[in-house]
Amino acid sequence: MKRIISFIIPIALGFLVGLSARYFQTETLYTWYPTLNMSLLTPPNIAFPIAWAIIYLCSGLSMGIIWDSKSMARGPMSLIFGTQLFLNFMWSYGFFYLMNPATALATIIFLDVFVIYYMWRAIDISRVATWLFAPYAAWLILATYLNTYIVIFN
Repeated sequence: MKRIISFIIPIALGFLVGLSARYFQTETLYTWYPTLNMSLLTPPNIAFPIAWAIIYLCSGLSMGIIWDSKSMARGPMSLIFGTQLFLNFMWSYGFFYLMNPATALATIIFLDVFVIYYMWRAIDISRVATWLFAPYAAWLILATYLNTYIVIFN
């Protein structure tokens, strides 16, 4: 049972952050966001919840693998994981609630650093845990580009 909880908690935390962030997006997602000049690489709106569901599942599984390991780095990795979840939430808050893409861009750059740092630290514990963060890193590369585009062209 303890082993299952090691996986359920980080997965649930990711989805909780996503649902909480969604609260701050609801109105401006339909009023302000569509008025922005966006890159041609911007995915359709339906892609976002699908991508985030996959990301939260994979990143939670990754943290579960770390928690389930015997590594002494479990504590520091938990802090890195928690920090990236916090930054993830703050990006949504800054971008959608504050309607401030420049603040969101600064936040997503820090988020990029923490996700890459997590992957770098995780590789010594589990290559699988590292690769489970790869979809997150790939999505953040796109998201950072899209956020930068919005800052420049709006």
